Amino acid sequence: MLALLSGCTDSPPPGPPPAASARGEQLFKERCAPCHPDGGNVINPRKTLHGGVLADNGITTSAGIIARMRNPGPGMARFDRGTIPDADARLIAEYILATYR
Repeated sequence: MLALLSGCTDSPPPGPPPAASARGEQLFKERCAPCHPDGGNVINPRKTLHGGVLADNGITTSAGIIARMRNPGPGMARFDRGTIPDADARLIAEYILATYR
């Protein structure tokens, strides 16, 4: 009986662990917030980071956000792996998806 009960725990909430979220938020503030304050866009106000707008532009996953960071459109700075390593890019992308849905 004890073996059965030991597996009965509350599952953790979905999403990155709190430490990863905090790091993603910090990285976002350092690298992205100057052009995307509060998920907006100071260069092209029609292309914000909010979920519906991202989806309208074909971006629905962390991988999609990272791809746009690596190969952006006009007006956006390019963030290659030397500038933002893959692990940090993933934290930023997960923060964006969790925060601006």
